[in-house]
Amino acid sequence: MTFHPEVLWAQRSSETDETKNVLYVTVNLPDIKPDTLQYDLTPTKLSFKAKAGNAEKGIEEKDYEFAIDLYDEVVPEASSKNLTSRSFQLLLRKKEAKAEYWPRLTKEKVRNAFIKTDFSKWVDEDEQDGDQALADDLDMGGMGGMPGMGGMGGMPGMGGMGGMGGMGDIESVSTLVSSSISAARWVQMLKSMGGGGAGGFDMDAAGSSGADVEDDDSDDDGPPPLEEAEPKA
Repeated sequence: MTFHPEVLWAQRSSETDETKNVLYVTVNLPDIKPDTLQYDLTPTKLSFKAKAGNAEKGIEEKDYEFAIDLYDEVVPEASSKNLTSRSFQLLLRKKEAKAEYWPRLTKEKVRNAFIKTDFSKWVDEDEQDGDQALADDLDMGGMGGMPGMGGMGGMPGMGGMGGMGGMGDIESVSTLVSSSISAARWVQMLKSMGGGGAGGFDMDAAGSSGADVEDDDSDDDGPPPLEEAEPKA
């Protein structure tokens, strides 16, 4: 039994530059067996046949095959192909140089569930003038391994974010203040604990209320001395 692989396609068009008058066709099939690949391209037809699968990954090996009668003619000798571990990629040169896009990939206007638009490469016809070089978009020589992407794992240098030392103690301070405990009582409590309960919290920086810290040029140096404080009953 043979299966039809997913085929993705996109295109560019140009009246004056033949290198910008192309089709992108991708057979979206991983683990194609290179020694089984049979690919044939004529000016009017594209055919593909291969086995794909990987027993080590638990992917059953199956037979895949399809043939497409193209909407218009292409130039086989000016087209290129590239096999990767993920897909089989084609860059097909359209024969007729014109600004208009092909309305579809296939000759017949018949819906095919296996043929889909490749939105990763698609550019609308009226927006392609600002597009990058087409060869770079497909990169026929270097799509296989996507080098350089492996370094994303781990996000080096981010390990020091955990913990946020002292924040829990500051939260406790806020709780005390919100509970209407006076600044003097707060100072007395901290001193009785040896001054270490706030995780390095700067008493002077907190201001007399211990809540909103503002940049104030006044002579207010913080809470009053302990001997002037009136402990709450």
